[in-house]
Amino acid sequence: MSATVRGLAAAAVAARGLTHLTQGLPAHLRQRWERSNHAGAAVTLLEGPIAVGAALAGVLAQPRGRTAATLVVLVPGVLGAVDDLVGDSGTKGLGGHLRALRSGRVTTGAVKLGGLGAVAIAAALLEDGESPPSLSLVDAVVIAGTANLVNLLDLRPGRALKVTTAAGLVLLGSSASRPLAGALVGAAAIVPEDLAGESMLGDCGANALGGLLGLALVRGLGPRGRLAAAAVVTGLTLLSERVSFTRVIEGTPVLREIDAWGRPR
Repeated sequence: MSATVRGLAAAAVAARGLTHLTQGLPAHLRQRWERSNHAGAAVTLLEGPIAVGAALAGVLAQPRGRTAATLVVLVPGVLGAVDDLVGDSGTKGLGGHLRALRSGRVTTGAVKLGGLGAVAIAAALLEDGESPPSLSLVDAVVIAGTANLVNLLDLRPGRALKVTTAAGLVLLGSSASRPLAGALVGAAAIVPEDLAGESMLGDCGANALGGLLGLALVRGLGPRGRLAAAAVVTGLTLLSERVSFTRVIEGTPVLREIDAWGRPR
């Protein structure tokens, strides 16, 4: 069995097993993770820790390159979970957290963004070895930027998972990124509950899967491709401060149909 297949299978089995386990938790433990989604329906954010566990299972099934991959899943996942559980929901976006910092208030979101940057730099240095510092900086932007971007997409059932899964399927074509891509695709086994509007990734799961996707991009692309990816994720992040992704998707017929695919009508 190839490393890619092992990773995919391990992630999928972990995703379904952890989903079943969390569904059996006592109500008082599940209640802490309950939130209202965009439609006002009750959902659980326990999908986030499940996604982290599934991605880690897929990563740890690999024979090599596990240190950086574990970092970009586990640390963003933990930081995201803290933000999910005790974060200030009134402060949104990069601009909101920066404005709070300027006023002397440190939000959990700002701590998370700083942590994403730090772990992305550490992972990039582990990946690049003797490469120029400028390339490591580009790779760190790809990793941290993708982790944050996937979180920005987690606003409708299935949306963020569709993006990470589709990207993972594309990256299966690169031998360098294939093992991590397999873990991403396997982690998508949590999608039935997400599409049904019963659960959502939250910051915990979105940041973890986004970080893993970012590292897979770093491994699968050449220097020019990574520079382009860094430019794209940075541009989209800045654009999100002014433009609603949801409004753009709902106003574009093809994107609207893809976004709605799989949800209950």
